[in-house]
Order: sequence, then C-alpha cells, then structure tokens
Amino acid sequence: MIIDIHGHYTTAPKALEDWRNRQIAGIKDPSARPKASELKISDDELRASIIDNQLKKMQERGSDLTVFSPRASFMAHHIGDFNVSSTWAAICNELCARVAALFPDHFIGAAMLPQSPGVDPKTCIPELEKCIKDYGFVAINLNPDPSGGHWTSPPLTDRQWYPIYEKMVELEIPAMIHVSTSCNACFHTTGAHYLNADTTAFMQCLTGDLFRDFPTLKFVIPHGGGAVPYHWGRFRGLAQELKKPLLTDHLLNNIFFDTCVYHQPGIDLLTKVIPVDNVLFASEMIGAVRGVDPETGFYYDDTKRYIEASTQLTPAEKQQIYESNARRVYPRMDAALKAKGK
Repeated sequence: MIIDIHGHYTTAPKALEDWRNRQIAGIKDPSARPKASELKISDDELRASIIDNQLKKMQERGSDLTVFSPRASFMAHHIGDFNVSSTWAAICNELCARVAALFPDHFIGAAMLPQSPGVDPKTCIPELEKCIKDYGFVAINLNPDPSGGHWTSPPLTDRQWYPIYEKMVELEIPAMIHVSTSCNACFHTTGAHYLNADTTAFMQCLTGDLFRDFPTLKFVIPHGGGAVPYHWGRFRGLAQELKKPLLTDHLLNNIFFDTCVYHQPGIDLLTKVIPVDNVLFASEMIGAVRGVDPETGFYYDDTKRYIEASTQLTPAEKQQIYESNARRVYPRMDAALKAKGK
C-alpha cells in the first residue's frame, strides 16, 4: 500500500474562495459578513473536484491513500481575529471530512486549526477534538507562525503550545508543522516561507527539550525538512555545541520528514542523510509545484518516481517509506485501515 501523508484540498469548488473573500471583506463591515450556512457546495461538486484532479493523479501515479487537509495557503491565520479563523477552519475541515466520506478508500482527514496571532493556542482544542472524534481525522496541521511571515509567536518549545501537545498525546495524533501564506514581502510563500519554516521548526526543537516533556509527541516536518538534510552536519555540530544529545536520540524519535522534494538528487540526499525510519512518502500534488520538469518529461510532484528510481533504497526500505512508517506515526490511520482489513 502507498500512503501519501501530505495532501491539501487545493481544488475545492470556487464557491469556497468566493465565500472566503466575502468573509474577509466583512471584517471591516460585520453586517456584510456571510454566514457559514450561506456556503452551498453539493456532493456532486465535491466529487467532480476530486475525481478529475487528486484522485485521477493518484490512480495514474499509483498511490492508494492520501492524508487530506485544507489548503495550506488558504489557512491565512493572520487575517481577522479568532472568530474569523474559527469559522473558516470549521468550514474547511468539514469539506475535507465530506471528501473523506465520499471517497473513504482514498482520503482520510487532517485538521486545520483556528489559530490567530496572539491568541492562546488552547482555543483550538474544541475544533481539534471535533475533527478527531467526530470526523475521524488522524492528524493536525500546526502553524508555528500564525502572523504570516513575521514570526510573532514563541518557539514551538514554549509552554504556550503545551495544551495542543497534551491533546495530541492524549488522542495519539501527529502534527504536520506547516505554515500558511506569507504576508511579508521578503518571503515568497512557497519558495521561501515554507522552507524557512521547516528549517526553523527543526532548529527550535533542537535548541529546546520539548520531547523530554512529551516523549511520544510526533511532528512531521514537510517539504523534505527544508534545509535540514542538506545541512545535517551543521545541525549535528550545533547540537554538540549546545550540549544536547546526539540528534538520533534528541530528535529522531519524534521528528519525521516527508518526501515532498521535487528532483531525484534531493530525494537521494534525503534518504541518504536521514534514517529511513524517519522518512514518510508524500507528494503534496496539485500544490506549490504543478508543472512538468523539462529535464525528465514528468511532473515535478510525481515523487513516487524518485523513490522507485533510487538505487540506494532496498525494496524493504521503500515499503517503509511508502507505508509502514506512516502507520507507525499515524496510529489512528493504522487503526482505521486495520478496521477495513488493510
């Protein structure tokens, strides 16, 4: 079985974006703000948005199940206040839940949280619990920078985040550490802000002792870990200077990396530097990089091709990346699959 742990609903019907634009316009004029009930998207519209897009590519490329969450760049936690984010998160999560219900063999949900700059993260817990307990979601996306590129929140090791971590441990769910749109002109959203955040999240964990307090907490750092694999020696050396344990003991029981790296040398580096136990298959297809690579003739985000073409991974190691690691890191997904006899 091939499990893609990084998928976003980037192809949602246009009615969702239209409703969001009305919500944003209504921030200045609350009387014009739309109600959630005014968003009308039929099951047929949802099916069409998936069948002709994500599902088609999954079937063409040979993946079986996608962990599916709201579009990352649409989270935009910096817009409005907590009430705006709460309404928006609930709408986006419900749509992903409906997709998972319509295509239960192919999609399983991960929740967007209603984060807002300066607001206590514990306010996210009701939405988190609803998504896990009522919708059957198996993970969350946690934004370490709700400010949208200005980094006004404390690091992930700060006790402010602990209520989220306590709930994650209780419910046995991992978090993908995923930022949203950058409103800082210095940082292109997908080319800089995402990769900066991946690197920053890892370094925050390196400098702290978060996993001493939460030994079973699990983070997935997307996009291949940003700069982390490429600069593994730097991080090992910094950990040594900071009198931290070896990274294998300090972080690699809790931090995992996905394969959203869009060329063969990048995947080869990732799987050579990072232990195979810590690498999970993902594509983020129909995401930030949607074009065809002129050097290969294939889509950049067809990441399964890179795993298949690897000469350093054994068949057993490829199976780990494709399936068994994901089942271990996402125990609720593993339970859901086993309940179906998979």
